[in-house]
Amino acid sequence: MAPAFSRLGAADAIKGLACLLIVWHHLAFYGPMSDVARPLAPGLIDWLYADARLAVQVFLAVSGFLQARGMGLGRWPAGAPLHWVGRRYVRLVVPYSVALLLAVLAAACARAALGDHPAVPAAPQWPQLLAHLLLLQDLLGIDALSAGVWYVAIDFQLFVLTVVLCAAGRSLQRRWPGLRAPEVWAVAGAAAASLLWFNRDARLDATALYFIGAYGLGLLAGWATRSARPVPALAAVAALGLAALAIDWRGRIAVALATALLLALLQRHGLPRGWRVPQVLERLGQASYAVFLVHFPVMLLVASVWSTLWPTQPLAHALGMAVAFALSLLAGRQLHRLETRLARPRMALGVQLALVATSLLVIRLSAT
Repeated sequence: MAPAFSRLGAADAIKGLACLLIVWHHLAFYGPMSDVARPLAPGLIDWLYADARLAVQVFLAVSGFLQARGMGLGRWPAGAPLHWVGRRYVRLVVPYSVALLLAVLAAACARAALGDHPAVPAAPQWPQLLAHLLLLQDLLGIDALSAGVWYVAIDFQLFVLTVVLCAAGRSLQRRWPGLRAPEVWAVAGAAAASLLWFNRDARLDATALYFIGAYGLGLLAGWATRSARPVPALAAVAALGLAALAIDWRGRIAVALATALLLALLQRHGLPRGWRVPQVLERLGQASYAVFLVHFPVMLLVASVWSTLWPTQPLAHALGMAVAFALSLLAGRQLHRLETRLARPRMALGVQLALVATSLLVIRLSAT
C-alpha cells in the first residue's frame, strides 16, 4: 500500500516554495521599488521578473493532484454538482473579497503617493467591481483591481470544468455500467486538447481551456497513483506531457509535468529516508492562497512609504522589497486564520457589504 500523503506534507512544501517565487515575481514585476533597486542585482530581478512566474504552473499541477483525492474513480463528494460548485465559489471568493477590499484601500493610498504609476490600479468602477465578484473580469476584458486575481478566476473555471467532465462521466457510467473510469477519459481528452492546441493560443489565456492541460496533468497523475495499475497509468501521463513538449516546447508545461510526476512519486514512495518536510514551508503552503491574495496591497503600501521617504536610493528600496515580502507572509498567515470564520454565511455577507461600501466611498472620493 502506498504511504499516506496528505496536504499537510510534501505537497504543502511544494506549494510553499511556489508561493515564495510568486510573491518575489510580483515584487520584481510591479514597481517602483524593483525599478529603483534593480542596479544592485539586475540579473536576479530580471529573472524574477521574467521566469519566476512559472511557479503558477506548480500551483495548477498541485491543485489538480489534490483534487483527485475527492473526485473521480468512484469517489464523489456529497451533494449535487451545483452544490460542489457553490461551495468552491464561497471558499474562493470570501477571502478574495477581503483581499479586494484591502487592495482598493491600498490603491487609494498609493495613488496619493505614487500618482499614476502603472502598478497602481485606478479607482474601481461598479461594472469592474461586479465582474470581480463574479470572477469574470478577464473574460470581459476588465482591468484587474489586484495582482493575481486572474488565477482565482481560472481556478474556479477549472473546478467547474472538472465537475462537468466528471458528472458527465458518471452519467455515462449509469447508462453503461460496464464503462470503466469515464471521468478519466473525459479529463484526459480535455487535457490533451489543451496541451496540443488550446495552450498554444495565447488568445485563450483567460479561459480554463488554456490551463486545463497543466491542471489535468496533476489530476491525471493523482488518479493514476490510486488506480489498480499505477505504473502504466503514470507512464501514459508522462507520455501525454512529453508528446505535447515534442510538438511545441513550453517551459510552463515542462514545469507542470515535472510537478505532477514528482507528486505521484511522493504519493507512492514518500520522502527519501531521513528527509523531512520543513515545517516553515509546510505552513506557508497551507496559507499560500491567503498570501497570494493579500501580498499585492501590502506591496502597494510599502512602496508608497518607501517612495515618499527614499525616492531614489537603491539599497533602501531593496530593503523595502524584503520588508514587503515579510509583511506579505504575516498578512497572509492572518488572513488564512480567518478563512474558516469568514466562510460563515453572515460573515461572508458582511465582507461583501464592506467591500461594496468601501468601493462606493473610494469612487466618490476619487470623483471629487
